[in-house]
Amino acid sequence: MRLYCIAFQFLTIVPLPFAVRCGERDLGRSMALFPLVGLTLGGVLAGADCLLIPFFPRQVADLLLIVLMTALTGALHLDGLADVCDGLAARGDRERFIGVMKDSRIGAVGVVGLVLGLLLKYTALLHVPPGMKRDALLLFPMVARFGQVQMTVGARRARVDGLGALFIDGAGWPHLFAAALTAAAASLLLFGVQGIFCLAASAMFTLVMKGWAHRRLGGVSGDVIGCASELNEIVCLLVLVALFGKM
Repeated sequence: MRLYCIAFQFLTIVPLPFAVRCGERDLGRSMALFPLVGLTLGGVLAGADCLLIPFFPRQVADLLLIVLMTALTGALHLDGLADVCDGLAARGDRERFIGVMKDSRIGAVGVVGLVLGLLLKYTALLHVPPGMKRDALLLFPMVARFGQVQMTVGARRARVDGLGALFIDGAGWPHLFAAALTAAAASLLLFGVQGIFCLAASAMFTLVMKGWAHRRLGGVSGDVIGCASELNEIVCLLVLVALFGKM
């Protein structure tokens, strides 16, 4: 329960009514429970959808769900997406890329990346069939949080400081295995074999991005993990649309 609370506090801005002790390596260990926090976020979205649909058209309700998801997470991973986009546009060596990502200011390419990412996520959610929408709301945050674990475990550190380094130092293969079991079980229960296909597609995408980060940056940073999370939400929704969108 303590590790779940640590994971929940990191992945959301929702305050807890009690203090949680967090040791030096507890952040990494809490990654085993990241998919459960993803399911929690999905449950909040599904509950909000139940409240919104009677009063708003589907287009408005889905946009409000994207706003809610952004608010619950404090746009933490969107910041990573923007920073990586700015780094890609910097045209320089590894140090230049990392320096741009550390800059608190956002550039034009970062803004474009944010807008395109949010548009893709919204449009994909909008095209999920109504009868599958609430299951999709549970699935895509969970799959993306598993992607964060996969991105972290076994990675080298691109930076010696930052949150990414803390997670890389604390998370190990047992935590990835536990997270994978949770993600696979939830995917199977929600969408059957198609759910496993969504999870596999996300895992393959994460492997490719992890390999790119090691080649380009020498490892993984918190911004790269956050970017991977945002992109995995989009990948999961796009796969669902490809599988079920014409039903």
